Amino acid sequence: MLLAIDCGNTNTLFAVHDGTDWRAQWRTATHATRTADEHAVWLTQLLSLQGLKFEDLTACIVSTVVPQSLFNLRNLARRYLKVEPLVIGDAGMDLGIGVDIERPQEAGADRLVNALGGRVAYDGALLIIDSGTATTFDVISADGVFKGGIIAPGINLSMQALHTAAAQLPRIAIQRPERVIGRNTVGAMQAGVYWGYIELIDGLIRRVRQEYGEPLTAIATGGVASLFERASSEIQHFDADLTIRGLLEVWKRNEGKQA
Repeated sequence: MLLAIDCGNTNTLFAVHDGTDWRAQWRTATHATRTADEHAVWLTQLLSLQGLKFEDLTACIVSTVVPQSLFNLRNLARRYLKVEPLVIGDAGMDLGIGVDIERPQEAGADRLVNALGGRVAYDGALLIIDSGTATTFDVISADGVFKGGIIAPGINLSMQALHTAAAQLPRIAIQRPERVIGRNTVGAMQAGVYWGYIELIDGLIRRVRQEYGEPLTAIATGGVASLFERASSEIQHFDADLTIRGLLEVWKRNEGKQA
């Protein structure tokens, strides 16, 4: 049974796969200083709700864009699962994805895992939009090569910037407003951030497709991607499991071969 961990700048996802299906998924706020023991206390309770315990977990794979968190996540696997975790970016790892950019070493592990997760489930060339702290747009060719992409500020950063930089603007929650023209300050802020972000996403997808010159299937994933469902005219699929599907595939290609 596999424990897959995807540690992002804002949230960390823990998911359990039993060899056939995903048994459970949980998110927690990312704190780079959270110790292995603190992770274990939290996970013990959640595992028990699914009728599971640490002794059931026989493998672990970790992807992180927060280097400071890796030490504690490694210790979590070593101390409580009694296994050495497979870490995205380890030397000699087979990711199953080619990289064709000017500096291949700069391709983020999380973006390559997403690319693999997309390749497993969808045919043809892909444009993967991952919405989190940042929003990334990554082009994957039909033959499985990472061709580059775009990094834009995430919608939460945009909302935070409005509140932080403008003394009279309040901190508000992100939600889809019914109107584009706000009738009060909160409504105006929500419309500007939400509909502005939809136009950013759709506009960039159109520009990428035009520049790439071949059909691209647009797939959205990430912690806030669900906000854009039924609002974006360019995104074709919303796939919350894209990243963990990629992690599972990496594990199968590497440690899973010996399992």
